[in-house]
Parts: sequence; C-alpha cells; structure tokens
Amino acid sequence: MLTDPCLEPGTLWRRILEQTRHALGCGALQPIETEQRIVEDGGVGFLVRVVSNLARKDRYRKEQGDKALKDGKGRLNPFLPPDRELTVGGISRTHLGVLNKFNVIDHHLLIITRHFEDQETLLTLQDFEALWACMAGFEGLGFYNSGVVAGASQPHRHLQMVPLPLSTTGPLTPIEPLLAAAETTRTVDTAAALPFRHVLSRLEPSLVADPLAAAGETLVRYRAMLASVGIRPVEDHGQLRQPAPYNLLITRRWMLLVPRTKEFFATISVNALGFSGSLFVRDEKQLDAVIRHGPQRILRELSG
Repeated sequence: MLTDPCLEPGTLWRRILEQTRHALGCGALQPIETEQRIVEDGGVGFLVRVVSNLARKDRYRKEQGDKALKDGKGRLNPFLPPDRELTVGGISRTHLGVLNKFNVIDHHLLIITRHFEDQETLLTLQDFEALWACMAGFEGLGFYNSGVVAGASQPHRHLQMVPLPLSTTGPLTPIEPLLAAAETTRTVDTAAALPFRHVLSRLEPSLVADPLAAAGETLVRYRAMLASVGIRPVEDHGQLRQPAPYNLLITRRWMLLVPRTKEFFATISVNALGFSGSLFVRDEKQLDAVIRHGPQRILRELSG
C-alpha cells in the first residue's frame, strides 16, 4: 500500500463514492445510524446527532485491543496497513485517503500518513498539501484532533474531512452565522460572538485553485494561530511536539483553532466537529444534558 500511486486530480469524489459502495457491499464499512436534533442556543441551531447503537464499534475496538495484547504488539495501529476495502487511494506521496469504518457522517474521509507520524507532533507542510488536495476535490470541513484530550482516538497522525453542508438545512456549518458577523482584517483574530476560546483566520476562497500555494499559506497561519494562544512547539528527539491539546478546523473560507483543557463535559466526549456546531451524543440522557446545559456552555468549558 505504501507504493500506491496518487489519485488523478479531479477523481477524489468519484473514488470516495465508488469505494463507499464497495465497502458497504462487502461489510467493511459499517455506518452508525443517528437521529438529528436541532438545539437552539445563542442564535445558533446546533446540530446534535443521537447515535442509535455504538455496540458494534465498542466491540470492534475491544476485539482489536485483545488481538494486539495476544500478539504482544501493544496497541494495534489500524492504519498500518489500512483496510484495503476502505482505502480510497493515494492523496499525495505522503498521505492516503481511507474511509472511516464506523462513520456517522456519510463519506467521512481519514487523511492518514503513509508512515507512522505521531498525532501529537506539529502538522507539517505535507499534511496541509494532502488536506488541500482533498479540499480541491470536494467542498468539505477538514479537522484535526491534536491528542486524546482533543478527541483523538488513534496515535497515528490523521486529519479528517467530511462533506459540507453538515446538514440538509441551514448554513454549511451551524456556527457560520457567528463567523460571518466577525469583522476583521487581521490574519489571526477572534470572532466575538463565538462563546469559546479560539483564534480565527479568514481565507480567500480562490486559494483552493492552487492546493500547493494554499498549503504553504495555511501552514504559516496555523503556526501563528498556535503562537497566539500560547501553544509553542517543544523539540523532542528531533520532532516538534505541541505541549497542549487543541482542535483545528479548516474550510475553503476560514481556519479555526481551539485550545482544549478537557475532553469530556460530564460523560459527553467532544472532538473538533463540536466547535463547528455539530455534537454527537450516545443516548437520550446525554441529549438531555446538552439541552439542559446548552451547547455554548459545554464548548466554553471544554476550551477553558
């Protein structure tokens, strides 16, 4: 798999659709059904997905963990190699595109490094090149969970991308109205209406026409955003690691970086998608907690 050629430009979305049909047919892809609710809070219609059944995913993770212990390998890495039935193809010479096995959102793509890279090291130019190659393929929301506290479930470096809009009704992302209201000309700034700690950087939509240039531009902005919230890389055995967890979200129009202080609000785990206005809960009890406390309070407490 490490020598797989890269997909031809303009073919990514078609390949995602083809691989999705194949993976569903052979059982490799196991979507998790949800019920969608809109929870209004502070002028935002937060999209809350109530997951119908996580038993299959939980059982799979346990089986993989048991297998790793039995084989004496410690934690099993599902990305080395990735499941061929889920693999869309080469995104770049350094990254592969793989379907999320237990997807809640249709056509959820994982952008993984071909060789092991630590999820808690700084993103590189190659990571942004792969992400923008995908951004050029279809309009989506790219995101990165930097570390366990930020919602990362695997230590192998992977960005993720889901198609936009996140819902069949409303804006591309639920928080879009709050971003649109932010008047700023600075490269790194904040949106006063957002209820959680963050930094925002607006992007020219035309950047997507040149993914390599877009990668270089967003790498510079990413590093400036980290510095602006006090996350300064620490060198460790020749690698730059971040000393604190964060979430990064990217569309063709903006970048949003959110420092994290904890993963859970009560029992509710939140990853980067939560800060776009899209939350996931395991049952009606967790949904009731979201409604009672309000999504804005939840996101504010998780970002410190």
